[in-house]
Amino acid sequence: MGNSESEPIEVVDERRLKGGLKPRHLVMMSLGSAIGAGLFVGSGQGIALAGPAALVAYAVIGLIIVSVMRMLGELAASDPNPGAFSHYVGNALGPGAGFMMGWLWWIQMTIVVAAEALAAATTLQELVGVLPAWGWSLIFMIVFTLLNLSGVSNFGELEFWFSLIKIIFIVVFLVIGAAYLFGWTSEPSPGLSNPGEFLPNGVGGIAAALLVIAFAFGGIEIIAIAAAETADPGPSVTKAIRTIVWRILIFYVGSVAIIMLVLPAGDPRIVESPFVGVLEQIGLPAVATTLGIVIVVALLSSLNVNLYGASRMLYSLSDRGMAPKIGTRTQANGVPVAAVLASIVVGFLMVPATYVWGDQVLERLLAMVGSTLLVTWIAIAAAQLVLRRRADRNDTHMPMKMWGYPYLTNLTLLALAGIVVLGLTTESVRGQVLSTAALVVVLWGIGAYLARRNSPTADPTPDVR
Repeated sequence: MGNSESEPIEVVDERRLKGGLKPRHLVMMSLGSAIGAGLFVGSGQGIALAGPAALVAYAVIGLIIVSVMRMLGELAASDPNPGAFSHYVGNALGPGAGFMMGWLWWIQMTIVVAAEALAAATTLQELVGVLPAWGWSLIFMIVFTLLNLSGVSNFGELEFWFSLIKIIFIVVFLVIGAAYLFGWTSEPSPGLSNPGEFLPNGVGGIAAALLVIAFAFGGIEIIAIAAAETADPGPSVTKAIRTIVWRILIFYVGSVAIIMLVLPAGDPRIVESPFVGVLEQIGLPAVATTLGIVIVVALLSSLNVNLYGASRMLYSLSDRGMAPKIGTRTQANGVPVAAVLASIVVGFLMVPATYVWGDQVLERLLAMVGSTLLVTWIAIAAAQLVLRRRADRNDTHMPMKMWGYPYLTNLTLLALAGIVVLGLTTESVRGQVLSTAALVVVLWGIGAYLARRNSPTADPTPDVR
C-alpha cells in the first residue's frame, strides 16, 4: 500500500510539516475532537428529535464509528499521511474520489470549527454575560488561530490538558448521574425509567436524530491526520485506535442515557443545555455552573483540534496538487500558515452572522454536517475494502488489521446505506442528504477533470482489484 508519496512527513524543506506530536497527544486529540459541540449541544437535540429511542440511535452510530475507526487504523498504521482518508480514498478509487473526500472533509471541518466557537460563546455568555455571544466568538477565533500558528508541539501539549479536563468532567457527570438514578443522593430519584413515549416523533424523528448524532461522533477520524506528525506513527496510531474507540462509545451512550433518564420528557433544558440541566435537576446548581465552564473548555478544545485537522487536510490537498500550492508553505516551526488561516475563515464569518441572526446560526451549522460525515465513513470503508484486498494480494505487512474482514466492513457499509435511505424517505432531512450528494458529485467531477488535465497520458481508471 505504501509508495514514495505516502511516507511520514519530515522536515526536508520549507514546505514540510514538523513531527512534534507524541503518542499521548494523539490519543487525547482524538478524544478532544469528538467530545465537543456534538455531545454537549447535539445530544440534547438528538434526544428531542427521537425521544428515548435516541439511546438506540446513539448505540447504532457508536458501533458504526467503532468499526470505521478500526478500518481507518488499519490504513493509517500501514501508511501514515497528513491527507489520511482523502489520500487512501484517492489510492483506492482514483484521484477524483481523493479530491472529493479531501475538500468535502475540509468544508465540513471549517463548519464544525465555527459551530464549536459559537456553542462555546453561547454557553459562556449564559454563564457569565459580560460580552454578547458574537463577542466571545470573535475572541475565541483570534486566540485559537494564534495557538494553531504557534507550533504543533505547543498545540499538542495544550490539547492534551484540554482533553483531560473534559474526560474528567464526563466521568464525574456519569458518576453523579448514576448515583442520583440509583437513589444514592438526597434528592428523590426517578429511577431507571423514562415516562416519555419511546418514539414521540415517529421514524422521521429517528432519521433526523441520526444525522445530528452522526455529527456528535465527527472528528474522531483526525487521529489518522495527526499520525503523520507523530513520532513512530505506525505503533502510535495502532495504540491510539485501540484506546479511544470504546471510551468514546461509553462516554456518549452513558451520557445520553443519564440525560434521558434524569430530565423529564419535554423539558426545554434537554435542547438548551442538557448537561447543566441534569446537574440542576439533581440539586447541584453550583456544580452545574462550575461544570458549565468546563463545557466551554471542552468546546474550545474541540475547536482547537478541528482547526488543526482542517489545516492539515488543506496542506495535503495542496501537496498533492489538488489545492493552490500556497497551502504547503510553512513557517520555521512547520505550521502551514495559509492553510490555518483559510481554515478559520468560516469561523470569523460566523461572528457577524451571529450578531444579525443569533442562535439560528448555530442550529443551521449543526444541521449541515451530519450527512457529510456519512460520506466520510462510507468512503473510508470503501477504501479499506480495496486497499486491504490489494495489500493481501501483494503480501504487504499490516501492523493493524480490521476485524472480520471483509464481512464487518460490508455490514458497516450496509448500515450506512440504510441510514442514507432512511434520510431520503424523511422529508425533514431529505434536502440535506440530496444537497450533500450533489456536492459529492460536483467535487468528484472536478477532481477527475483536474486529474485528467494534469496527467493526460494517465489511465483515469483506478485499480480496485
